Amino acid sequence: MEYSEILPQLIRAGLDGDKRTIEAIGLMAIKKLRRNEPTIADQIANILAHNDIGASTIRAIGFQEPPKDRDTNLDLAMIDLEPILPVEPVFSNTLKVQINQFLRERLAAEQLLSEGLNPPKSLLLIGPPGVGKTLLASVIAKDLGLPLITLNLASAISSFLGKTGQNLNKVLNYARNLPSVLLLDEFDAVAKRRDDPTDLGELKRIVNVLLKELETWPAASIVLAATNHPNLLDPAIWRRFDKAINFELPQYSERVELFRVYLETKNIDIEDKTFHALGVLSNDLSPSDIAKLSERIKRRFILDGGEFSNICFDELLKTCNVCNGNRGEIARAIYNVLGRQVTTRELGKWLGIEHSTVSYHLNKGKKEGEDLGK
Repeated sequence: MEYSEILPQLIRAGLDGDKRTIEAIGLMAIKKLRRNEPTIADQIANILAHNDIGASTIRAIGFQEPPKDRDTNLDLAMIDLEPILPVEPVFSNTLKVQINQFLRERLAAEQLLSEGLNPPKSLLLIGPPGVGKTLLASVIAKDLGLPLITLNLASAISSFLGKTGQNLNKVLNYARNLPSVLLLDEFDAVAKRRDDPTDLGELKRIVNVLLKELETWPAASIVLAATNHPNLLDPAIWRRFDKAINFELPQYSERVELFRVYLETKNIDIEDKTFHALGVLSNDLSPSDIAKLSERIKRRFILDGGEFSNICFDELLKTCNVCNGNRGEIARAIYNVLGRQVTTRELGKWLGIEHSTVSYHLNKGKKEGEDLGK
């Protein structure tokens, strides 16, 4: 049996909680891997052996289970041993430079430490929702070969006095005791300014815990904190991070690349000019917005059929209020960027309007909207 045949069975058994089938597939995989991949075969055997006596798979491969809330027994953190990136991330050139510099210095940690220098061990990620802050945490963990630990804010925050600080401390202690990447998402929820007049003292205790932990964070681990509201953070918190990285909505060229990443498939032939036109009209969308929009487009195409480019623009215009919805003005906005790469008939076909209407708007002497999307 080939791996391609085993994989669907394994996924089905996992979702059904069918331990017996999972073990049978595991044993089959061990036999297949024993000759050419003995290390992987041994890892699978170790997982199966430990799972039989009641230990979790995380513990079976050498990791202690994440801490739990004492009252609810809920996990205070989630651990991803080998982060998987669903798509190739698209970051701005400025952001790429900062990320690569951080990774370069982390990979040279031993060299830096030998010279008495600490490698960077903390980043503050700032930006609106959906711009890739949590995706960057997965990228860093994957590139450095480290597990990704994410604070489970829902189970960590408690209404009981002092409980939130205790839970946060448990997660910080857990992450600092093994080489890992710790992500503190929605960081402003636990690191607010200590001059909040409504605080009863709990907030000050939590921030003091964070300040102490970040000050003494071990060089073997990395802590990332992400926030949409940097203005809410306590001023002292900023000084504890090696660097703050600002995320912004993607620029025109990045939006074009994002549409390529999310829309291109072997079953759909899409002209390059279509991606550029979509990029022109999506200047208020985040990468997450573009991913969701692309999913809607592909679902509609698969279920209903039709002209793919028409579906693209129809769904996009339901999402964005471009040129107040005036499709003639939208055609002019696209033409102002693509120029003679696109004809009036193509624009009319894309947008579902007569090409004479497109011509009328292109011939207007006004230059409004010329730079839309750039």
